Amino acid sequence: MTTLLYDGSFDGLFTAVFEVFEYRYKDVEISSRARFHQENIFAEIHEVITQTEKSERVLNKLEQNIGKQGVYKLLKVFLSEDPNLENLILSAVRQSIKHPGENILENFADNNILQISKIGKSVDRERHRMTAFVRFEKMQDGVFFAKIDPDFNVLPLIRKHFNDRYQDQKWMIYDLRRNYGLLYDLESCDFFYPDEKLNFSQYQQKFHDEEKNYQTLWQRYFTKTNIVERKNLKLHVQHVPKRYWKYLTEKW
Repeated sequence: MTTLLYDGSFDGLFTAVFEVFEYRYKDVEISSRARFHQENIFAEIHEVITQTEKSERVLNKLEQNIGKQGVYKLLKVFLSEDPNLENLILSAVRQSIKHPGENILENFADNNILQISKIGKSVDRERHRMTAFVRFEKMQDGVFFAKIDPDFNVLPLIRKHFNDRYQDQKWMIYDLRRNYGLLYDLESCDFFYPDEKLNFSQYQQKFHDEEKNYQTLWQRYFTKTNIVERKNLKLHVQHVPKRYWKYLTEKW
């Protein structure tokens, strides 16, 4: 068994995939360095150095074989952070090369393809929920700030949604779990990567006065309109799972 170790990036993964074919590895697995735990002391380790040109060659070939939508499905597998994501993607690449022109991602008789489909649906649900439940809070500097903590790394998948809909104000969306975010400054929408995790223990002190008043009014409104006799917690949780309540002002 040969294990290819890469840096955890998208380009790094597809550089590793390229080198699987370049060196004609058969009995092989791919793992990010951060998640790798060597169990077999006799396993051969191949260190992958990320090379964009190699990654692009694989992606271009994939686009020819399975189309842009197919590549997008594999991107969702990568963003799922599934423990087996690298080898699911490698399996799909191998099948696309073996059966060029066929819609290999619809072959659900293959267990790896079935897993790719299931993961994609889960990521899509989380992406949709993030667009529905994100709440912006106005800060003292006029920037509208939102914090998220999704099960999957969906920030790249919701970038276009928010960029298209909120072009008249500056905003930030920060992923608490992965310590990076999106920043829109009225001109461009780019990812940012703080050196340290943002400290939220005192972040409410930076709220704009308008935001504090708004939150108080909204909480009062929700309390007044919440009819106890009609309360259906089971139905409520079905539509708004508890793990998303932390984004909702009325739940604070």
